[in-house]
Amino acid sequence: MATIDYIVMALYLVGILSVGFVLSKKVKSSGDFFSAGGRSPWWASGLSAFMTMFSAGTFVVWGGIAYERGLVAVSINLCYGVAALAAGYFLAGRWKNLGIDSPAEYVSLRFGKPALHLYTWTMLAFRMVGVAVALYALAKIMVALMPLGEGVPFRDPVTGNLALHWAVLLFGLVVVVYTMVGGLWAVLMTDVLQFIVLTLAVLFVATMILLKAGDAGASVQQIPENFLKPTSGEYGMLFLAGWAAIHFFMIGAEWAFVQRYLCVENERAAKKATYLFAALYLVSPFLWFLPPMVFRVIEPGLDKEQAYILACQSVLPVGMVGLMAAAMFSATASTVSGQLNVFAGVLTQDIYKRLMRPGSSEQELVRIGRMVTALLGFALIGIALMVPRMGGAESVIVALTSLIVTPLLAPSVWGLFRKNTSLGHVFITVSICFMAGLVTYAVKNELLSLPSGFLSEWANWVRRHGQSTDVLVGVVLPVALLLLLDLSTFKRTNPGWNRVVSHEPEPIDSAGTDPGRMPAYIVAGGMGACGLMMLGILPFNQEGRGMLILFSAVLLGLAAATLFLVRRTERQDEVQERRGVDKH
Repeated sequence: MATIDYIVMALYLVGILSVGFVLSKKVKSSGDFFSAGGRSPWWASGLSAFMTMFSAGTFVVWGGIAYERGLVAVSINLCYGVAALAAGYFLAGRWKNLGIDSPAEYVSLRFGKPALHLYTWTMLAFRMVGVAVALYALAKIMVALMPLGEGVPFRDPVTGNLALHWAVLLFGLVVVVYTMVGGLWAVLMTDVLQFIVLTLAVLFVATMILLKAGDAGASVQQIPENFLKPTSGEYGMLFLAGWAAIHFFMIGAEWAFVQRYLCVENERAAKKATYLFAALYLVSPFLWFLPPMVFRVIEPGLDKEQAYILACQSVLPVGMVGLMAAAMFSATASTVSGQLNVFAGVLTQDIYKRLMRPGSSEQELVRIGRMVTALLGFALIGIALMVPRMGGAESVIVALTSLIVTPLLAPSVWGLFRKNTSLGHVFITVSICFMAGLVTYAVKNELLSLPSGFLSEWANWVRRHGQSTDVLVGVVLPVALLLLLDLSTFKRTNPGWNRVVSHEPEPIDSAGTDPGRMPAYIVAGGMGACGLMMLGILPFNQEGRGMLILFSAVLLGLAAATLFLVRRTERQDEVQERRGVDKH
C-alpha cells in the first residue's frame, strides 16, 4: 500500500473511534448500553444484523469458492436471505413482544438458571474462539497488504510487512474501545458506517474488474465448465437446504441477532429490520462474488484464498486499496463488536445483576458493563494471538460450532411456540446431538477406527457424503428429537411457559436514549466523508479518475439529499409543535 492508503486507513480508524466517544453521551443506563433503550431505528438494526454476518472469512472462504467453483458461492450466501425471511416472518416480532431485556433473560425465565448457565458459557466459549479466529484471519489479510519501511517498530523483520501480533493488537483494541465506550449505540451506528464503506469498496471493485476483463479481451468461452451452475459437487441442493435451515435457527435465535430485534421500538420495526437484512442477502451476493469470479477468467491458477485480495489490488487506484482494507476491517469488526456487546450484556444483566447484586444501580451496571466488555475484549485478543499455536484450530472450531449451535438454539426457538418444552428437552437434545456430532467429526477425519462390518460401511458412507452427514446431524437430528420429546409430553404445560407469558418488563431509565435525527446525521456524514476522501485521492492517480469522480459525486449527492430530508423533517416537527402550543 502507498502512503495515501495508510492515511485513508488511519482516518477510518480514527473516525470509528470518534463515533464511539460521541455516542457515549447516549449511554445513561444499562438499557442504553445493551439494548439502545429500545429506540434504535429499524434500518440501523437491519444493517447491523447484515454486517454481523460478515467477517474476513466472507472474502477469504466464500471468495475462494467463488474463484474456484463460481456461482455456487452466490447460492450458499443466498441461503442467508432465505433464512432471514423465515426468521423475520416467524420469530423477530415474537421476540420483541416478549417484553424481555435480553435473550438470556428469556432462557432464564423459560428454562431456569441451569439452562442460563449452559447457554451462557457454551455460547461464550464457542463464540469467543470463533471470533478470535476471525480477528486472526483479518490480521493475516491486513499484514499482506501493509509493507513497512526499515526501522518502523511494528515491522516484521522476516516479511517486511506489519507484524501479525501488532495487527491483532491494533485492530482488536479499536473494536474493544468503541464498543466499551459507546455500547450498543456504537455497535449499531459503526455497523451502518461500515456497511457504507464495504458497499462502496465492493461496488468500485466490481465495476473496475468488469472494465479490466473487457480490456483484457475476456470472453464467455473462457468461463470454466459448470462455473455458472448454482450447485457444485458436495454443495448440492441438500447442503443448501440444510445451510438455510441452520441459519434460520442462527438468525432467529442466536443472541447477537435477537439483540437486534429487542433494540427497536415495536414488533413491526423488528420484522422490518429482519426483512431488510433478508433483502440485502438476496441481492448483494451477486455483487460481492463478481470480482473473484471475473478474476478467475482473467487470471486462472491462483491461490483461491488470495483471489479476492489479488483481484482488488489489480484494479484499485492508489488510496482505494486503503479503503478496501478498511472495508475488510469493517466486516470483521461488526462481528467482533456485536458479540462483545451481547455477552457483556449477559454477564452484566443476567449474571451480575440478577444472580449476584440484584439491587445494582444503573450507573453501576454501566460501569460493570464497560469493564466486562474490556475484559472480554482483552481475552479475545489473547486467544487470537494464540491461534497460530493451535494448529488447524479454525477448521476444528467451525466444525464444532456447526455441531453445537443448532442443537442449542433449536430448543430455544421451539420454546417460543410450544408450552411443553422443558429444561429436560434442552439437555437431552444438546447432549445427544453433541455426542453424535463428535463421533461424526471423528469418523469423517479418520480419528476413530471402527471394526469391519456395518460400522465400517457406515463410516465409509459418512466420508463419502460429508456435507449430507452434517445436515443430518446438525439439523435433522435435533429437530427430530424435539418433535419426539414434544409428542411424549404433548398435554403438559411447563412452568417456564407461564413465567414468560406473565412476565412484566422492568422499567428502564432511558432519558438519554432518544436518538432523534442522530442516526441519519451519522449516515450522511459517513457518505460525505467517503465522497470527499475519493476526491482527495484524485491527485495521486493518473488512471481511473473518471470513476473516482463519478463515485464521489454519487456519495456527496446522497449525503446532501439525506441532510435535506432530515432538515425538512425537523422543520415540519417544529411547525407541528408550535401549532400544538398555540392550541393550548
